[in-house]
Amino acid sequence: MRIRATVAAVTGALALAAFAAPAAQATGTDGTPYTLNVSFSGAKIASSVKIGAPTGAFKIAYSYTLKYGSDVDITQPDFWSQAYLYRGTLGSDTSRELGYDKSDTATCTANAATPGTATCTGTIDLYPSEGDLLNTDVGSWSVAVEAGALNGQDPDNPDYSKVGFKEQGGMATTRLLRNVAVTANAGPEPVTKGSTRTTTGKLTRVDWQDHKYHAFTSQTVTLQFKKAGTSTVTNVKTAKSDAYGNLKATTTAAYDGYWRFSYAGSAYASTALATMDYVDVR
Repeated sequence: MRIRATVAAVTGALALAAFAAPAAQATGTDGTPYTLNVSFSGAKIASSVKIGAPTGAFKIAYSYTLKYGSDVDITQPDFWSQAYLYRGTLGSDTSRELGYDKSDTATCTANAATPGTATCTGTIDLYPSEGDLLNTDVGSWSVAVEAGALNGQDPDNPDYSKVGFKEQGGMATTRLLRNVAVTANAGPEPVTKGSTRTTTGKLTRVDWQDHKYHAFTSQTVTLQFKKAGTSTVTNVKTAKSDAYGNLKATTTAAYDGYWRFSYAGSAYASTALATMDYVDVR
């Protein structure tokens, strides 16, 4: 149950704008909600998340501390709190929000050792397959937290002056990264010691709008080797993906061992490691 959703359903855009009014205007007597006696702190979320093309929800876990006054009962069924992602100025017509409408509300558990505080945990749920994400959504996002209480009001016909609401932006940040995949195939197998061996592969990146993986071109990857019987992975050389995402690197066969490509990622794309491929040197 969310105030914005309730307002939009009952009275449309005009009421929605009223709910977004500054706290100084929310007197509790003019049909706008009063400022709920709560505050938020200590929001935690992953610094970055890589998102592929899931058929269902992609869930981003978060937590924060909720502090509430004696006039707020967080155990009531019509109290809620949650976090969501946004870009731009919070609450403005130009801001973009993610996970607001489809995320479940947080679970807030009162802290017995610190009365008047609760630890809230939940997930921001994104559905790429339903059009939640555009490719331009890659990069940095801010986290906002809100809480509301209907205080027994009918959600279909509430007296807004008796409804409490508060939200706060800038609680944390995270980066949404388009998932990258890489493969590696080393050969020939077996190979004669001292001869040339070649590792081929392909680098692809997800498209959040058609939900498929496509060639990730002109990207530098590192060829890595792990000698049989050891745990040390060594960087050997770099290679660059071509116009089709293809990768190729040649070396001289010296030891039995495992080969793979590694992509270091960027501010907009995830890291990726190919599965190790074993080559027997004779």
